[in-house]
Amino acid sequence: MKSAVETLSPTRAKLTIEVPFEELKPSLDAAYKKIAQQINIPGFRRGKVPPMVIDRQVGRGVVLDEAINDVLPKKYIEALQENSLEPLAQPEIEVTKLEDNTLIEFTAEVDVKPEITLPDYEGIEAEVEDLVVTDEDVEEQVKALRERFATLSDVERPAADGDFVVLDLKASQDGEVLDGAEVTGMSYQVGRGGMLEGLDDALIGMAAGDAKTFTSQLVGGDLIGEDVEVHVSVSQVQEQELPEYDDEFAQLASEFDTIDELSADVRERLGRGKRLEQAAAARDAVLEVLLDKVEVPLPEAMVTDELNARRQSVEQQLGFAGMTMEKYLEEEGQTVEEFEADLDRRVRDAVAAQFILDEIAKKEEIGVDQNELSSHLVRRAQQSGQDPQEFANHMFAHNHIPDLVQEILRGKALATLVETAVVKDASGNIVELKNLQPDGTIAEPVDEADEAADEAADETADATS
Repeated sequence: MKSAVETLSPTRAKLTIEVPFEELKPSLDAAYKKIAQQINIPGFRRGKVPPMVIDRQVGRGVVLDEAINDVLPKKYIEALQENSLEPLAQPEIEVTKLEDNTLIEFTAEVDVKPEITLPDYEGIEAEVEDLVVTDEDVEEQVKALRERFATLSDVERPAADGDFVVLDLKASQDGEVLDGAEVTGMSYQVGRGGMLEGLDDALIGMAAGDAKTFTSQLVGGDLIGEDVEVHVSVSQVQEQELPEYDDEFAQLASEFDTIDELSADVRERLGRGKRLEQAAAARDAVLEVLLDKVEVPLPEAMVTDELNARRQSVEQQLGFAGMTMEKYLEEEGQTVEEFEADLDRRVRDAVAAQFILDEIAKKEEIGVDQNELSSHLVRRAQQSGQDPQEFANHMFAHNHIPDLVQEILRGKALATLVETAVVKDASGNIVELKNLQPDGTIAEPVDEADEAADEAADETADATS
Protein backbone atom coordinates (compact mmCIF):
# COMPACT_ATOMS: atom_id res chain seq x y z
CA MET A 1 0.00 0.00 0.00
CA LYS A 2 1.14 3.52 -0.80
CA SER A 3 -0.36 6.68 0.62
CA ALA A 4 0.14 10.40 0.13
CA VAL A 5 -1.25 13.35 2.07
CA GLU A 6 -2.44 16.67 0.70
CA THR A 7 -3.04 19.33 3.35
CA LEU A 8 -6.23 21.15 2.36
CA SER A 9 -6.20 23.34 5.47
CA PRO A 10 -4.63 23.20 8.94
CA THR A 11 -7.58 21.04 10.00
CA ARG A 12 -8.41 19.06 6.85
CA ALA A 13 -6.38 16.53 4.89
CA LYS A 14 -6.84 14.49 1.75
CA LEU A 15 -5.31 11.02 1.66
CA THR A 16 -4.67 9.29 -1.64
CA ILE A 17 -4.20 5.56 -1.11
CA GLU A 18 -3.11 2.91 -3.61
CA VAL A 19 -3.78 -0.73 -2.75
CA PRO A 20 -2.06 -3.41 -4.89
CA PHE A 21 -4.47 -6.11 -5.97
CA GLU A 22 -2.64 -8.84 -4.04
CA GLU A 23 -3.51 -6.98 -0.79
CA LEU A 24 -7.18 -7.18 -1.82
CA LYS A 25 -7.04 -10.96 -2.29
CA PRO A 26 -8.00 -11.99 1.31
CA SER A 27 -11.05 -9.69 1.16
CA LEU A 28 -11.85 -10.95 -2.35
CA ASP A 29 -11.72 -14.59 -1.20
CA ALA A 30 -13.96 -13.72 1.74
CA ALA A 31 -16.42 -12.00 -0.61
CA TYR A 32 -16.65 -15.09 -2.84
CA LYS A 33 -17.30 -17.28 0.21
CA LYS A 34 -19.97 -14.94 1.53
CA ILE A 35 -21.80 -14.73 -1.78
CA ALA A 36 -21.50 -18.49 -2.29
CA GLN A 37 -23.46 -18.95 0.94
CA GLN A 38 -26.18 -16.60 -0.25
CA ILE A 39 -27.01 -17.95 -3.73
CA ASN A 40 -28.51 -21.17 -5.09
CA ILE A 41 -26.98 -22.47 -8.32
CA PRO A 42 -28.29 -25.78 -9.76
CA GLY A 43 -25.61 -28.46 -9.62
CA PHE A 44 -23.67 -26.84 -6.76
CA ARG A 45 -24.09 -27.17 -3.00
CA ARG A 46 -24.65 -23.94 -1.05
CA GLY A 47 -21.28 -22.42 -0.20
CA LYS A 48 -19.44 -24.53 -2.83
CA VAL A 49 -20.09 -22.36 -5.89
CA PRO A 50 -16.79 -21.69 -7.74
CA PRO A 51 -15.66 -18.06 -8.22
CA MET A 52 -15.93 -18.27 -12.02
CA VAL A 53 -19.57 -19.33 -11.73
CA ILE A 54 -20.28 -16.50 -9.30
CA ASP A 55 -18.68 -14.05 -11.74
CA ARG A 56 -20.95 -15.35 -14.51
CA GLN A 57 -24.16 -15.54 -12.46
CA VAL A 58 -23.79 -12.55 -10.11
CA GLY A 59 -21.15 -10.43 -11.74
CA ARG A 60 -17.53 -9.70 -10.98
CA GLY A 61 -18.44 -6.12 -10.04
CA VAL A 62 -20.63 -7.25 -7.14
CA VAL A 63 -17.77 -9.32 -5.74
CA LEU A 64 -15.32 -6.45 -6.13
CA ASP A 65 -17.70 -4.06 -4.36
CA GLU A 66 -17.99 -6.47 -1.43
CA ALA A 67 -14.22 -6.86 -1.19
CA ILE A 68 -13.55 -3.14 -1.52
CA ASN A 69 -16.09 -2.30 1.20
CA ASP A 70 -14.19 -4.70 3.47
CA VAL A 71 -10.66 -3.53 2.72
CA LEU A 72 -11.10 0.26 2.45
CA PRO A 73 -11.69 0.97 6.18
CA LYS A 74 -8.62 -1.10 7.12
CA LYS A 75 -6.36 0.62 4.57
CA TYR A 76 -7.74 4.02 5.59
CA ILE A 77 -6.77 3.39 9.22
CA GLU A 78 -3.33 2.16 8.14
CA ALA A 79 -2.83 5.34 6.10
CA LEU A 80 -3.83 7.53 9.07
CA GLN A 81 -1.28 5.79 11.27
CA GLU A 82 1.38 5.89 8.58
CA ASN A 83 0.97 9.65 8.20
CA SER A 84 0.43 10.40 11.94
CA LEU A 85 -3.02 11.91 11.40
CA GLU A 86 -5.72 12.02 14.08
CA PRO A 87 -9.20 12.16 12.50
CA LEU A 88 -11.99 14.22 14.06
CA ALA A 89 -14.91 12.91 12.00
CA GLN A 90 -15.92 10.29 9.49
CA PRO A 91 -14.04 10.59 6.17
CA GLU A 92 -15.47 11.28 2.72
CA ILE A 93 -14.18 8.31 0.69
CA GLU A 94 -14.19 8.03 -3.09
CA VAL A 95 -12.80 5.21 -5.21
CA THR A 96 -10.89 7.01 -7.98
CA LYS A 97 -9.32 4.06 -9.83
CA LEU A 98 -10.16 0.39 -10.08
CA GLU A 99 -8.00 -1.77 -12.35
CA ASP A 100 -9.08 -5.38 -11.95
CA ASN A 101 -6.18 -7.64 -11.00
CA THR A 102 -3.87 -4.60 -10.79
CA LEU A 103 -4.72 -1.98 -8.13
CA ILE A 104 -7.34 0.09 -6.39
CA GLU A 105 -6.92 3.79 -5.67
CA PHE A 106 -9.17 5.80 -3.37
CA THR A 107 -9.16 9.17 -1.66
CA ALA A 108 -10.30 10.06 1.84
CA GLU A 109 -10.97 13.66 2.90
CA VAL A 110 -11.28 14.13 6.64
CA ASP A 111 -11.07 16.76 9.38
CA VAL A 112 -7.92 16.15 11.40
CA LYS A 113 -6.55 17.39 14.69
CA PRO A 114 -4.40 20.48 14.00
CA GLU A 115 -0.72 20.59 14.81
CA ILE A 116 -0.11 22.88 17.80
CA THR A 117 3.15 24.35 19.01
CA LEU A 118 2.72 24.66 22.76
CA PRO A 119 4.22 27.72 24.43
CA ASP A 120 5.96 27.46 27.80
CA TYR A 121 3.01 26.78 30.08
CA GLU A 122 4.78 26.36 33.42
CA GLY A 123 4.33 29.23 35.84
CA ILE A 124 1.46 30.92 33.99
CA GLU A 125 0.27 33.97 35.93
CA ALA A 126 -3.44 34.63 36.33
CA GLU A 127 -5.72 36.63 38.61
CA VAL A 128 -9.08 35.95 40.24
CA GLU A 129 -11.37 37.90 42.52
CA ASP A 130 -10.84 38.01 46.27
CA LEU A 131 -12.46 35.38 48.43
CA VAL A 132 -14.88 37.34 50.61
CA VAL A 133 -17.57 36.09 52.97
CA THR A 134 -19.73 39.05 53.96
CA ASP A 135 -22.02 39.45 56.95
CA GLU A 136 -24.89 39.50 54.43
CA ASP A 137 -23.81 36.07 53.15
CA VAL A 138 -23.88 34.69 56.69
CA GLU A 139 -27.25 36.31 57.43
CA GLU A 140 -28.74 34.79 54.29
CA GLN A 141 -27.60 31.30 55.30
CA VAL A 142 -28.80 31.78 58.86
CA LYS A 143 -32.21 32.94 57.59
CA ALA A 144 -32.48 29.84 55.39
CA LEU A 145 -31.67 27.70 58.44
CA ARG A 146 -34.27 29.51 60.57
CA GLU A 147 -36.87 29.02 57.80
CA ARG A 148 -36.41 25.26 58.11
CA PHE A 149 -37.70 25.53 61.70
CA ALA A 150 -40.32 28.21 61.00
CA THR A 151 -44.01 27.86 61.87
CA LEU A 152 -47.06 29.07 59.93
CA SER A 153 -50.05 30.74 61.51
CA ASP A 154 -53.30 31.96 59.92
CA VAL A 155 -53.75 35.73 59.69
CA GLU A 156 -56.87 37.80 59.04
CA ARG A 157 -55.32 40.19 56.52
CA PRO A 158 -54.46 40.33 52.82
CA ALA A 159 -51.43 38.40 51.67
CA ALA A 160 -48.08 40.20 51.44
CA ASP A 161 -44.77 39.26 49.90
CA GLY A 162 -43.27 36.32 51.83
CA ASP A 163 -46.59 35.04 53.20
CA PHE A 164 -47.89 31.56 52.47
CA VAL A 165 -51.30 31.06 50.91
CA VAL A 166 -53.42 27.96 50.32
CA LEU A 167 -54.88 28.34 46.84
CA ASP A 168 -56.92 26.73 44.09
CA LEU A 169 -55.87 27.51 40.54
CA LYS A 170 -57.01 26.62 37.04
CA ALA A 171 -56.05 27.84 33.59
CA SER A 172 -58.45 27.90 30.66
CA GLN A 173 -58.53 28.97 27.05
CA ASP A 174 -61.72 29.89 25.20
CA GLY A 175 -63.66 28.89 28.32
CA GLU A 176 -62.26 25.34 28.45
CA VAL A 177 -60.13 24.25 31.41
CA LEU A 178 -56.81 22.90 30.15
CA ASP A 179 -55.57 19.41 31.03
CA GLY A 180 -52.91 19.46 33.74
CA ALA A 181 -53.49 23.16 34.44
CA GLU A 182 -55.59 22.83 37.59
CA VAL A 183 -54.46 22.49 41.22
CA THR A 184 -56.41 22.41 44.50
CA GLY A 185 -55.34 23.13 48.07
CA MET A 186 -51.74 23.96 47.19
CA SER A 187 -49.51 25.82 49.65
CA TYR A 188 -47.49 28.53 47.92
CA GLN A 189 -45.17 31.26 49.18
CA VAL A 190 -45.96 34.64 47.67
CA GLY A 191 -42.95 36.01 45.79
CA ARG A 192 -41.26 32.65 45.34
CA GLY A 193 -41.94 32.58 41.59
CA GLY A 194 -41.50 29.60 39.32
CA MET A 195 -45.16 28.88 38.59
CA LEU A 196 -47.00 31.32 36.37
CA GLU A 197 -46.02 34.81 35.35
CA GLY A 198 -48.31 37.27 37.10
CA LEU A 199 -49.33 34.91 39.92
CA ASP A 200 -47.34 36.69 42.63
CA ASP A 201 -48.70 40.09 41.58
CA ALA A 202 -52.24 38.70 41.66
CA LEU A 203 -51.85 37.13 45.12
CA ILE A 204 -50.51 40.23 46.85
CA GLY A 205 -53.51 41.92 48.48
CA MET A 206 -55.79 38.86 48.32
CA ALA A 207 -57.37 37.70 51.58
CA ALA A 208 -58.92 34.34 52.49
CA GLY A 209 -62.07 33.90 50.41
CA ASP A 210 -60.91 36.20 47.60
CA ALA A 211 -60.72 35.14 43.94
CA LYS A 212 -59.16 36.77 40.92
CA THR A 213 -58.69 36.13 37.20
CA PHE A 214 -55.65 37.27 35.23
CA THR A 215 -53.99 36.57 31.89
CA SER A 216 -50.73 34.63 31.78
CA GLN A 217 -48.81 32.16 29.66
CA LEU A 218 -48.30 28.46 30.39
CA VAL A 219 -44.74 27.32 31.08
CA GLY A 220 -45.14 23.84 29.58
CA GLY A 221 -47.25 21.67 27.32
CA ASP A 222 -48.54 22.23 23.80
CA LEU A 223 -49.73 25.77 24.59
CA ILE A 224 -46.43 27.05 25.97
CA GLY A 225 -46.10 30.75 25.25
CA GLU A 226 -49.82 31.22 24.44
CA ASP A 227 -52.14 33.46 26.48
CA VAL A 228 -54.51 31.70 28.91
CA GLU A 229 -56.99 32.89 31.52
CA VAL A 230 -55.97 31.95 35.05
CA HIS A 231 -58.51 31.83 37.88
CA VAL A 232 -57.03 31.76 41.40
CA SER A 233 -58.83 31.66 44.74
CA VAL A 234 -57.31 31.84 48.24
CA SER A 235 -58.65 29.85 51.20
CA GLN A 236 -55.95 30.68 53.77
CA VAL A 237 -53.31 33.35 54.34
CA GLN A 238 -50.49 32.28 56.65
CA GLU A 239 -47.65 34.26 58.13
CA GLN A 240 -44.26 32.66 58.56
CA GLU A 241 -42.82 33.01 62.07
CA LEU A 242 -39.07 32.45 62.35
CA PRO A 243 -37.55 31.19 65.61
CA GLU A 244 -35.38 33.58 67.55
CA TYR A 245 -31.73 33.32 66.67
CA ASP A 246 -30.36 32.56 70.11
CA ASP A 247 -28.41 29.88 71.95
CA GLU A 248 -31.55 27.76 72.27
CA PHE A 249 -31.94 27.76 68.49
CA ALA A 250 -28.26 26.85 68.03
CA GLN A 251 -28.78 23.79 70.22
CA LEU A 252 -31.99 22.89 68.34
CA ALA A 253 -30.60 23.26 64.82
CA SER A 254 -26.98 22.15 65.23
CA GLU A 255 -24.40 20.49 67.43
CA PHE A 256 -23.29 23.87 68.79
CA ASP A 257 -24.20 25.37 72.16
CA THR A 258 -24.18 29.05 71.19
CA ILE A 259 -25.15 31.18 68.19
CA ASP A 260 -21.59 32.52 68.08
CA GLU A 261 -20.29 29.01 67.45
CA LEU A 262 -23.06 28.36 64.91
CA SER A 263 -22.38 31.62 63.07
CA ALA A 264 -18.66 30.87 62.97
CA ASP A 265 -19.40 27.44 61.49
CA VAL A 266 -21.73 28.97 58.88
CA ARG A 267 -19.01 31.45 57.93
CA GLU A 268 -16.42 28.67 57.69
CA ARG A 269 -18.65 26.53 55.46
CA LEU A 270 -19.39 29.50 53.22
CA GLY A 271 -15.67 30.16 53.01
CA ARG A 272 -14.98 26.59 51.90
CA GLY A 273 -17.65 26.84 49.23
CA LYS A 274 -16.29 30.14 47.95
CA ARG A 275 -12.79 28.70 47.96
CA LEU A 276 -13.98 25.98 45.59
CA GLU A 277 -15.65 28.61 43.41
CA GLN A 278 -12.42 30.61 43.41
CA ALA A 279 -10.48 27.48 42.39
CA ALA A 280 -12.87 26.92 39.47
CA ALA A 281 -12.39 30.55 38.44
CA ALA A 282 -8.61 30.05 38.71
CA ARG A 283 -8.74 27.08 36.34
CA ASP A 284 -10.73 29.13 33.83
CA ALA A 285 -8.36 32.08 34.20
CA VAL A 286 -5.21 29.97 33.69
CA LEU A 287 -6.70 28.30 30.63
CA GLU A 288 -7.76 31.67 29.24
CA VAL A 289 -4.19 32.99 29.58
CA LEU A 290 -2.86 29.93 27.76
CA LEU A 291 -5.46 30.32 24.99
CA ASP A 292 -4.16 33.85 24.40
CA LYS A 293 -0.63 32.48 24.02
CA VAL A 294 -1.27 29.99 21.20
CA GLU A 295 -3.07 30.05 17.87
CA VAL A 296 -5.28 27.01 17.39
CA PRO A 297 -6.83 26.35 13.94
CA LEU A 298 -10.37 25.07 14.36
CA PRO A 299 -12.31 22.72 12.05
CA GLU A 300 -15.48 24.63 11.18
CA ALA A 301 -17.59 21.48 10.92
CA MET A 302 -16.68 20.57 14.50
CA VAL A 303 -17.44 24.11 15.69
CA THR A 304 -20.80 24.07 13.89
CA ASP A 305 -21.78 20.72 15.42
CA GLU A 306 -20.86 21.94 18.91
CA LEU A 307 -22.74 25.22 18.37
CA ASN A 308 -25.87 23.33 17.35
CA ALA A 309 -25.56 20.95 20.30
CA ARG A 310 -25.16 23.78 22.83
CA ARG A 311 -27.96 25.82 21.27
CA GLN A 312 -30.26 22.80 21.49
CA SER A 313 -29.22 22.23 25.11
CA VAL A 314 -30.05 25.83 26.03
CA GLU A 315 -33.45 25.57 24.37
CA GLN A 316 -34.20 22.32 26.21
CA GLN A 317 -33.24 23.81 29.57
CA LEU A 318 -35.40 26.86 28.89
CA GLY A 319 -38.26 24.55 27.94
CA PHE A 320 -37.93 22.65 31.22
CA ALA A 321 -37.96 25.98 33.05
CA GLY A 322 -41.05 27.09 31.15
CA MET A 323 -39.30 29.99 29.46
CA THR A 324 -39.02 30.97 25.82
CA MET A 325 -35.76 32.10 24.25
CA GLU A 326 -37.25 35.56 23.72
CA LYS A 327 -38.13 35.86 27.42
CA TYR A 328 -34.69 34.61 28.45
CA LEU A 329 -32.90 37.13 26.24
CA GLU A 330 -35.14 39.89 27.57
CA GLU A 331 -34.25 39.04 31.18
CA GLU A 332 -30.54 38.76 30.31
CA GLY A 333 -30.63 42.07 28.45
CA GLN A 334 -29.20 40.44 25.31
CA THR A 335 -30.13 40.61 21.66
CA VAL A 336 -30.19 37.47 19.53
CA GLU A 337 -27.02 38.66 17.81
CA GLU A 338 -25.23 39.20 21.15
CA PHE A 339 -26.31 35.76 22.40
CA GLU A 340 -25.08 34.05 19.22
CA ALA A 341 -21.77 35.94 19.29
CA ASP A 342 -21.19 35.00 22.94
CA LEU A 343 -22.10 31.36 22.26
CA ASP A 344 -19.76 31.25 19.25
CA ARG A 345 -16.88 32.67 21.30
CA ARG A 346 -17.40 30.20 24.15
CA VAL A 347 -17.64 27.23 21.79
CA ARG A 348 -14.48 28.20 19.92
CA ASP A 349 -12.60 28.64 23.19
CA ALA A 350 -13.84 25.26 24.42
CA VAL A 351 -12.80 23.44 21.24
CA ALA A 352 -9.39 25.14 21.24
CA ALA A 353 -8.93 24.25 24.91
CA GLN A 354 -9.60 20.57 24.13
CA PHE A 355 -6.86 20.51 21.52
CA ILE A 356 -4.40 22.29 23.83
CA LEU A 357 -5.10 19.98 26.77
CA ASP A 358 -4.79 16.93 24.51
CA GLU A 359 -1.34 18.17 23.46
CA ILE A 360 -0.30 18.79 27.07
CA ALA A 361 -1.47 15.30 28.08
CA LYS A 362 0.62 13.83 25.26
CA LYS A 363 3.70 15.91 26.13
CA GLU A 364 3.46 15.09 29.84
CA GLU A 365 2.82 11.42 29.02
CA ILE A 366 -0.26 11.41 31.22
CA GLY A 367 -2.08 8.10 31.51
CA VAL A 368 -5.37 6.79 32.86
CA ASP A 369 -5.63 3.73 35.08
CA GLN A 370 -8.62 1.46 35.64
CA ASN A 371 -9.54 3.03 39.00
CA GLU A 372 -9.67 6.50 37.45
CA LEU A 373 -11.89 5.26 34.63
CA SER A 374 -14.21 3.44 37.05
CA SER A 375 -14.54 6.54 39.28
CA HIS A 376 -15.23 8.72 36.24
CA LEU A 377 -17.91 6.33 35.02
CA VAL A 378 -19.62 6.45 38.43
CA ARG A 379 -19.50 10.26 38.54
CA ARG A 380 -20.91 10.58 35.03
CA ALA A 381 -23.67 8.11 35.87
CA GLN A 382 -24.59 10.06 39.01
CA GLN A 383 -24.64 13.33 37.07
CA SER A 384 -27.07 11.86 34.55
CA GLY A 385 -29.18 10.12 37.22
CA GLN A 386 -28.46 6.62 35.87
CA ASP A 387 -27.45 3.35 37.44
CA PRO A 388 -23.62 3.16 37.25
CA GLN A 389 -23.60 -0.39 35.87
CA GLU A 390 -26.22 0.39 33.21
CA PHE A 391 -24.33 3.56 32.28
CA ALA A 392 -21.05 1.63 31.99
CA ASN A 393 -22.69 -1.08 29.87
CA HIS A 394 -24.08 1.56 27.52
CA MET A 395 -20.70 3.29 27.19
CA PHE A 396 -18.92 0.03 26.39
CA ALA A 397 -21.62 -1.11 23.97
CA HIS A 398 -21.51 2.15 22.00
CA ASN A 399 -17.70 2.49 22.10
CA HIS A 400 -17.78 5.72 24.14
CA ILE A 401 -15.00 4.62 26.50
CA PRO A 402 -12.27 6.35 24.44
CA ASP A 403 -14.23 9.61 24.83
CA LEU A 404 -14.36 9.15 28.60
CA VAL A 405 -10.64 8.41 28.72
CA GLN A 406 -10.03 11.61 26.77
CA GLU A 407 -12.14 13.56 29.28
CA ILE A 408 -10.02 12.21 32.14
CA LEU A 409 -6.77 13.01 30.31
CA ARG A 410 -7.90 16.58 29.70
CA GLY A 411 -8.87 16.98 33.34
CA LYS A 412 -5.47 15.72 34.49
CA ALA A 413 -3.70 17.93 31.93
CA LEU A 414 -5.61 20.96 33.24
CA ALA A 415 -4.71 20.01 36.82
CA THR A 416 -1.05 19.81 35.81
CA LEU A 417 -1.31 23.21 34.16
CA VAL A 418 -3.00 24.82 37.16
CA GLU A 419 -0.66 23.31 39.77
CA THR A 420 2.34 24.96 38.13
CA ALA A 421 0.55 28.30 37.65
CA VAL A 422 0.86 31.34 39.88
CA VAL A 423 -2.65 32.53 40.64
CA LYS A 424 -3.25 35.61 42.78
CA ASP A 425 -6.40 37.24 44.00
CA ALA A 426 -7.20 40.90 43.37
CA SER A 427 -5.40 41.82 46.61
CA GLY A 428 -2.19 40.13 45.45
CA ASN A 429 -2.42 37.05 47.68
CA ILE A 430 -1.36 33.67 46.28
CA VAL A 431 -4.36 31.37 45.78
CA GLU A 432 -3.60 27.91 47.15
CA LEU A 433 -4.66 25.30 44.61
CA LYS A 434 -2.25 22.39 44.88
CA ASN A 435 -3.36 21.34 48.36
CA LEU A 436 -7.04 22.24 47.98
CA GLN A 437 -9.32 19.37 49.01
CA PRO A 438 -12.72 18.47 47.47
CA ASP A 439 -14.49 19.84 50.56
CA GLY A 440 -12.82 23.24 50.20
CA THR A 441 -10.29 22.79 53.00
CA ILE A 442 -6.54 23.21 52.53
CA ALA A 443 -4.46 20.13 53.30
CA GLU A 444 -1.04 20.33 54.91
CA PRO A 445 1.69 20.39 52.25
CA VAL A 446 3.32 16.99 51.82
CA ASP A 447 7.08 16.93 52.13
CA GLU A 448 8.42 15.52 48.85
CA ALA A 449 11.07 13.44 50.62
CA ASP A 450 8.47 11.95 52.96
CA GLU A 451 6.13 11.31 50.03
CA ALA A 452 8.90 9.52 48.11
CA ALA A 453 9.70 7.43 51.17
CA ASP A 454 6.03 6.48 51.57
CA GLU A 455 5.78 5.49 47.91
CA ALA A 456 8.93 3.39 48.20
CA ALA A 457 7.54 1.68 51.30
CA ASP A 458 4.24 0.96 49.48
CA GLU A 459 6.09 -0.51 46.51
CA THR A 460 8.20 -2.69 48.82
CA ALA A 461 5.08 -3.91 50.61
CA ASP A 462 3.38 -4.72 47.29
CA ALA A 463 6.44 -6.61 46.09
CA THR A 464 6.63 -8.74 49.24
CA SER A 465 2.93 -9.38 49.68
